[in-house]
Amino acid sequence: MIVRDFDEITRNDRDRVVSDANWTSVRMLLADDNMGFSFHITFLEAGSEHTFEYKNHFESVYCMQGKGSITDLATGETHAIKPGTMYALDQHDRHVLRAEEELVMACCFNPPVTGTEVHQADGSYAPAD
Repeated sequence: MIVRDFDEITRNDRDRVVSDANWTSVRMLLADDNMGFSFHITFLEAGSEHTFEYKNHFESVYCMQGKGSITDLATGETHAIKPGTMYALDQHDRHVLRAEEELVMACCFNPPVTGTEVHQADGSYAPAD
């Protein structure tokens, strides 16, 4: 059984806390935990806009706090994001995520990330080793 405390990670395990342009991700489960997915709590700053395309990963996201939107760049369709909203990028969907308020999101990645990934220029993470 794996048990981790969010506050303890943010205080004592800075290797599991990764930041990039206007977001911070606390990686609570990683590839070396051998669960087949990684689990993160991610904070997106209010007023920020992010273009992502996880070409090498599938992602599922659950909004715990805040307000924003996600736009599928292939279709132009935009969906509101608010507490209780879940979205899954089952087609490696290129998308724009906008945070009207600070968004606090629970995220799962498959394959799992190793912990240090930040977005490449195209909005993706590098392929898992």
